[in-house]
Amino acid sequence: MDIIVCIKQVPETTEVRINPETNTLIREGVKSIINPFDMYAIEEAVRLKEKFGGKVVAITMGPPQADVALREAIALGVDEGILVSDRAFAGSDTWATSYTLSAAIKKIGAFDLVLCGKQASDGDTAQVGPGISAHLDIPQVTYIKKIEEIKDGYIRVERMMEEGYEIVQSPLPVLLTVVKEINEPRLPSLKGMMRSKSAKITAWGQKDLNLDPQGIGLCGSPTQVVKIFTPQPRSGGQMLSGEPQEVAAQLVELLKKEVP
Repeated sequence: MDIIVCIKQVPETTEVRINPETNTLIREGVKSIINPFDMYAIEEAVRLKEKFGGKVVAITMGPPQADVALREAIALGVDEGILVSDRAFAGSDTWATSYTLSAAIKKIGAFDLVLCGKQASDGDTAQVGPGISAHLDIPQVTYIKKIEEIKDGYIRVERMMEEGYEIVQSPLPVLLTVVKEINEPRLPSLKGMMRSKSAKITAWGQKDLNLDPQGIGLCGSPTQVVKIFTPQPRSGGQMLSGEPQEVAAQLVELLKKEVP
């Protein structure tokens, strides 16, 4: 089974700084880690490889220093790492990012499964995984808490819902986004850490992927951040006290005064 796991390097701190000119994250001088949800995707990919055989390729899009995340993934059991990096990709929104990553996946070749964390801790949009599946024109199943079975070209999974879960069956290849309930990520082994140090990281840029310049970076991003500001604290307000029925009656009277 050939598996591709998409990961992202994100700032470790919650004190994120924004460049006021470009409205993008300032990553220089900020310690970075693998997006926590992606750690579960890595672990699940390695477990599936150990069960079914095959190969796991980790892919990330980011600046040159993002190769550190790929080496960490290799230390955890991933076979290869591919860095998608180019100044032309800077400022990509979720659409441009998923377009770029899907092009890299197509360049890798045949695969059975694409795994992603459910969302990134710095953006929290949960859009890149589904976007990749749309560009690849393959099925997607999100919020996976358990892979029940892979057999005869199909996969059956448990998808977490707000209340309970649902069983979904899909043909392969398919893209899955996973939640933290799916497993417990392992620690890197000494052998894995030694292998990651000498591993060759493949780097692909715009020309390698033959991408349309109008479809990547800021130019290819339908959504752009035009302004960032800290909301001013609100003042005023009125507290209502008493029994629930009394408070409800008071609220109704207040609303009657405000609504013509």
